Amino acid sequence: MSKFDIIVLGSGPGGYVTAIRASQLGFKTAIVEKESLGGVCLNWGCIPTKALLKSAQVFEYLKHAGDYGLNAENVGHDFGAVVKRSRGVADGMSKGVQFLMKKNKIEVINGFGTLKKGKKIEVKSDSGTTEYSADHIIIATGARSRELPSLPQDGKKVIGYREAMSLDKQPKKMIVVGSGAIGIEFAYFYNSMGTEVTVVEFMPNIVPVEDEDVSKQLERSFKKAGVKIMTSAEVTKVDTSGDGVKATVKTSKGEEVLEADIVLSAVGIKTNIENIGLEDVGIAVDRDKILVNDYYQTNIPGYYAIGDVTQGQALAHVASAEGILCVEKIAGMHVEALDYGNIPGCTYCIPEVASVGLTEKQAKEKGYDIKVGKFPFSASGKAKASGNADGFVKVIFDAKYGEWLGCHMIGVGVTDMIAEAVVARKLETTGHEVLKAVHPHPTMSEAVMEAVADAYDEVIHL
Repeated sequence: MSKFDIIVLGSGPGGYVTAIRASQLGFKTAIVEKESLGGVCLNWGCIPTKALLKSAQVFEYLKHAGDYGLNAENVGHDFGAVVKRSRGVADGMSKGVQFLMKKNKIEVINGFGTLKKGKKIEVKSDSGTTEYSADHIIIATGARSRELPSLPQDGKKVIGYREAMSLDKQPKKMIVVGSGAIGIEFAYFYNSMGTEVTVVEFMPNIVPVEDEDVSKQLERSFKKAGVKIMTSAEVTKVDTSGDGVKATVKTSKGEEVLEADIVLSAVGIKTNIENIGLEDVGIAVDRDKILVNDYYQTNIPGYYAIGDVTQGQALAHVASAEGILCVEKIAGMHVEALDYGNIPGCTYCIPEVASVGLTEKQAKEKGYDIKVGKFPFSASGKAKASGNADGFVKVIFDAKYGEWLGCHMIGVGVTDMIAEAVVARKLETTGHEVLKAVHPHPTMSEAVMEAVADAYDEVIHL
């Protein structure tokens, strides 16, 4: 039986990052993966979707070349080639993870891993079953598309995100159920490619975790682009017996039957914790999540869990941060618990959405006396020059101490801007300090400074 210091079960952005950090700290490390290195994120999630979205963005630019004084005639697209490029990007990233495993001397064990008592893992593969042991076993098995009883996925007419990024043929009509990041990104992509898209959202606003002002702005932008939005709506059943799909949608006005070629179910995720031996080992689980402490230790010594299978936000960057913190704690380093209130969230449609901290509504509910500032990109020279003036930056401060409570952005490129707010909040920066930090001109980032200035009644360009 092979013995390791650390074995990581799952090689997504939580698992492979954890393994690399463990190796850097001197641990003899192995990683178990049943499919492709990089997990869902690199192969079927974060990375290939961004490749699809970039193709959509370039196509949009070409269609509006005249707005920039340019001529682009007979602009079209090859849907198959767009999907092929996305798959190529994903394959390249997965090969990059293979290189990192070799570079860091991490043993890659291919197969399905099952936890055993006594800090062991049994791995089944085509070549047989092998048992491994370790001083520390870290569970990072991630999650998959969640299925609703009223919306069973058949992989053909009712699909999840995995099928949505590798369709052989572009649908003429698509219904997207759920308007979180996954649903909204696919709605933008397919609409940009020319598919007639309807988004059905159970909550009163699309991207419901975002600040209401952001949700309303995105709905306006999407409707302007031709996407039909149905909020406070629920798909109660689907009929796939015909050529396409008939979805019955319940709203406050009654029921409506929508017809489409494909329904994309984007109603959240289901953790991959079945059949991996949790019950046999005695690891505690609550409502589909493995219970852990601040350092990702389960109730059974020697077993840990990070990423989507735990209580934190189901985001790639969260899983990576948790894994690093977990192995650094194992190594005896002084670490502080992750601040889940300062995790940025990003949605990569156009306009992009990025946020961190409290929404205005949440800040009020918590009893803060707040200062709110808002700066529209329509007043930004860089945004106007680039032809992307939709959106704004919104900031929320505690009026008493100047604490930066929340930052919410919608516009082109804002996912690259939100880190300023994350770092500033980590450093406990006040509004006045942000205001007096000189921002470069002309840039989109000036909107952050201007929004803060608006909160303190010092805005110049409004």
